[in-house]
Amino acid sequence: MKPPPPIEELLPHRYGMLLVDRVVAWDPASATVSARPGTEGWYAEAGGMPSRIGIELMAQAIAAHVSIVAWSKGEPPKKGVLLGARAYRATRPYFAFGSELIVKATRAFSDDSGMGAYDCTIENAAKARILVFEPPDFEAFIAAQKQ
Repeated sequence: MKPPPPIEELLPHRYGMLLVDRVVAWDPASATVSARPGTEGWYAEAGGMPSRIGIELMAQAIAAHVSIVAWSKGEPPKKGVLLGARAYRATRPYFAFGSELIVKATRAFSDDSGMGAYDCTIENAAKARILVFEPPDFEAFIAAQKQ
């Protein structure tokens, strides 16, 4: 497989919200990304990046996986939403500034309606199952939520 494009081309996150740096590895069922918490991040606290931000790191690994799979087929990425996390467990309260976090998202299941789940880990630091939804018509889905 050829290397994926830069993370900025895969994820729409901007203005400090792009928390992952690059794709480390990927295949049709999973993606591994890296992140390096910085002292200037909006999330910064005295101890580092709070481990609760790990859920967002996992969500961005999932988004990278969805985008890479679409990219590999010559298709635009599907938009989706994070529905929730099951059993998020972190082994520490903070991720140290400057440390490299390796985040892996592996698709556990998905169905034709767009529902899915990923088993995610932050190497030696956290794990969770993340529930996601990729509606067939994202704009219609968002409009319906505003009513």
